Amino acid sequence: MRKKNKKSKKLDINQKSFYFKDYLETNQKHKEIKNSNISQDRVYLLFFLFFSLIMIFSIKIIFVSLKKFEVYNQDNNPSNFTTLRRDVVDRNGVLISRNVKSFHAAVKPNLINNKENFLIKIRLNFPELSIKKITKNLNQQKYFYLKRGLDQKDKEKLWSLGEKGIIFEPFESRIYTHANLYSHILGQVDYDNYGISGVEKYFDKELKNKKLMDKPLQLTLDTNIQHIIDEELNSAIKTFRATGGAALLMNVKNGEVLSLVSLPNYNINKRASITDENYINKITKGIYELGSIFKTFTIAIALEKNLVSPKTIIKNIPKKVKCSVHEISDIKEFPNDLSVEDILIRSSNVGTLMLAKKVGEKDYKAFIKKTNLLNTPEFELEEVGTPLSFSWDKCKLETISYGHGIAVTPLQVTATYAALANGGYMIKPTIIKQNEYPNQQKIISASTSKKINNILRKVVTEKEGTAKFANIYGYDVGGKTGTSQKYGDKNENLNTFISVFPSKEPKYTLLVMLENPQIATDLIYDYKGIKIKGTRNEAGWNSVYTAGKIIKKIGPILAIKNEEFYNEHVAKKLN
Repeated sequence: MRKKNKKSKKLDINQKSFYFKDYLETNQKHKEIKNSNISQDRVYLLFFLFFSLIMIFSIKIIFVSLKKFEVYNQDNNPSNFTTLRRDVVDRNGVLISRNVKSFHAAVKPNLINNKENFLIKIRLNFPELSIKKITKNLNQQKYFYLKRGLDQKDKEKLWSLGEKGIIFEPFESRIYTHANLYSHILGQVDYDNYGISGVEKYFDKELKNKKLMDKPLQLTLDTNIQHIIDEELNSAIKTFRATGGAALLMNVKNGEVLSLVSLPNYNINKRASITDENYINKITKGIYELGSIFKTFTIAIALEKNLVSPKTIIKNIPKKVKCSVHEISDIKEFPNDLSVEDILIRSSNVGTLMLAKKVGEKDYKAFIKKTNLLNTPEFELEEVGTPLSFSWDKCKLETISYGHGIAVTPLQVTATYAALANGGYMIKPTIIKQNEYPNQQKIISASTSKKINNILRKVVTEKEGTAKFANIYGYDVGGKTGTSQKYGDKNENLNTFISVFPSKEPKYTLLVMLENPQIATDLIYDYKGIKIKGTRNEAGWNSVYTAGKIIKKIGPILAIKNEEFYNEHVAKKLN
């Protein structure tokens, strides 16, 4: 037994512990389980992170897809665009002026790596820019403007140069959708959006009124009519080789100006200093002796004072009249006896002078005062002229009677003709669309107005009339011509025609004026089917001809009923 025990002890001493071995294996298993748990935690953590990233990107993609998409380019700028000036529209709501986002091109010299190469690029692409000035600015290392008010073409050119030193600085630019068409009316603004001329200056505060920013300023002008008149007047200047011209279309009832054209004009989108006086607004700023169109005023006063009737015969009209040191005569030879209406139809200087003497200086002065012909006209433009003052010395009444010795604006004369045509009410010309118009002063009776309209119609229709080429089929045109010398320069002439139509119930008056026209030797006139070649340089042969072409085109737009056509074609079918 003891031996066995000893043996057992011996085995116990030499043999590794069973329990120790088991413990090591168990411990290893615990370590593996523990490591396994850690690995799984890492997997879960990574999965969670990836899942979170996927969710974030998914939400971002959804957000971007729902948001209004804008492609980023050089035009994008973090600054908000807030309109500084209201739109301007015509009577039909056609846009003619608006503020848009534009750019100045500036340069940061420190960002230009190769200045010589930069200058070569600028010279090739923009030869109009001063390289000497640009070189100086580059050397001074100061931020400077390369070109202000870029158009899209120039902007793309500069962008394509690939120079990071070129900075596109945003600003609000005023654009004019019809360029030259309204140059003498709209005017311009400076780079700080302050009006400096025309409507832009006159209504500067109203156009910058934030409370009215969503409501455009509406003018009385009609873009379609303005375009037609501008086109016909340009054509007339070429045909008659004139140095300039002007036209004004006005509503005789309320003074609304539907068209105002002065040529030459200019592109108001291009900022250029214009010093040539030929570019002034001839309708509102120009001061002219308008000649024989004043004869209508003389006749109107004589009729209003009941001194004569249209059929009254003025006998023994002399060929010449001596007045102080002056001698007044007619261009043509007229009969010794002429009716009052014939004096206007044939345009007799001496006959009109004799009527003026019947009227007298006092009543003529009163008429001039009522019509405000010698006052600065009230009009919604800064560019208005002041008529030349004069004293009523010897011969002033006689010369004024036929339009010499008195210089006024075409705007004032057209407004006075509107009063003669509309029943005798003086109107105030306006280019702003209004709901109500001011009360009007009466200068002649409705009876006198009707007589004047009848005579003006005969100036166009009668064989001896001076405005035959304005007898446009169906539009019942009446009017008076005026041929005179330009005030201050006896070598220049001015040919004018003022028309009213339809003369039975006048709605509009149209003035057409040509400066220094010449005889159109190649032009063949068509008068009632008869072909006539131009031989004279008078208003009846150029301004009248031009007015006729204009009325023929704008009549349908103005919705004037063509009575002759109606009576000849429509009425017959109805009967």
